[in-house]
Amino acid sequence: MATTSVPKPPVEKGTFDSTLASAGSTMIFSEIFSLAVDSFRASKARFMLTMLGMVIGSASIILVVTVGMTGRDYAVATISSLGPNKIEMQYSGGTIIGPDNTSTPDYMTREDMMAVVNTVPNIVAYSPMLEVHDRIGMGGGLTKDAMLLGVSPQYKDVRGLVVLAGRFFDDQDAAAHAKVVVLNKPLAIELFGSVQAAVGQSISVKGIPLSIIGVFQESIDTYGISEISDETMLIPYEVARYFTGTDTVKEIFFKMSDSPLVQPAAKQITALITSRHRPNSVYHAETLTGILDDTRKIATALTWVLTLAAAITLIVAGVGIMNSMLANVQARTREIGIRKALGATQREIRLQFLTEAVFMSLSGGIIGTILGLGVPLSVHLLTPYKLPVPWQAAVIALATSVIVGVVFGTVPANRAARLDPVETLKYE
Repeated sequence: MATTSVPKPPVEKGTFDSTLASAGSTMIFSEIFSLAVDSFRASKARFMLTMLGMVIGSASIILVVTVGMTGRDYAVATISSLGPNKIEMQYSGGTIIGPDNTSTPDYMTREDMMAVVNTVPNIVAYSPMLEVHDRIGMGGGLTKDAMLLGVSPQYKDVRGLVVLAGRFFDDQDAAAHAKVVVLNKPLAIELFGSVQAAVGQSISVKGIPLSIIGVFQESIDTYGISEISDETMLIPYEVARYFTGTDTVKEIFFKMSDSPLVQPAAKQITALITSRHRPNSVYHAETLTGILDDTRKIATALTWVLTLAAAITLIVAGVGIMNSMLANVQARTREIGIRKALGATQREIRLQFLTEAVFMSLSGGIIGTILGLGVPLSVHLLTPYKLPVPWQAAVIALATSVIVGVVFGTVPANRAARLDPVETLKYE
């Protein structure tokens, strides 16, 4: 009876060889890693001292980035306190020619403001501004130049003003045309000695007595670049019209509900107000968006510069690793000769010492990263201050540690791989 043999499936030689080679490589690398660990155990002091540079360098990178991010956030928050959602409309130029060839500035009006409020969505606060200049008495026959700004009660919210004493005038004061005034802090101190003493006093402007109901200051010092100066007094817009006799305004302030809405709204508001005036009249919208973006860019650039400076520490540490590994190769010359006599290839010798260098630098990088991240995390957990945690800097520090180990470990590894096995066995 004839038997039929079932053919065995063909063995793919290429697949088998690649699998065997992979297994051999894995075993070889495991052995090399074990040898590296044994080498470090045999000289713990040298290993720790060499690794110390990587610890300091990695921690420095993270701490520098932390300081840079903290400074950036502080600068942005400080500028934002002026009103990141604020749009300030200004008249820039253009006149109206009258019948007798007299030119009149084409100022904005309160009607322009109300048209914007009724057309542009997401406006949460707004205020016109009239400007009046006068001299006020300081006692003893002395007078002082002062500036009155006629604004609405919402001006305080739009500009982020801080009331130090008393109160700010409200909608009821504006509707009643109350003769009240709020003084800037420097003017209050100059006139009455303190902010508290100023509240309840009276001051005369163009013969009209105004009752001082509060003292304010800006949230941050603008160094005179805003419409508010040290000699500024704020009064209701309705009262300021008594002094000007006109409904025109110098500036109009708007506050949007969210920062991303500022730039689109500024373009829409500018187009709307321009359409309500003569074609040659020019109106400009001022926002803090550009300033905030520039601040972020400058702070980020400074952070990168400081980070690169801190990275020099890693380069110095890399030089230390290279010197240590060169001394290690010299001390283990006979060991290298024995390994070559037993069949170790140049590639295996090179990989062994390169692994030791990378292991040393990466170990220092890990410890330094943990220490660097520990500072902002500890501050975050143990104090009310919230420092940013630069996780991306941790990745950079670890990646740099590996690169430093490879770059500065290549020379010692190549030197060890090129040693003559005959000469190494004779080495004492």
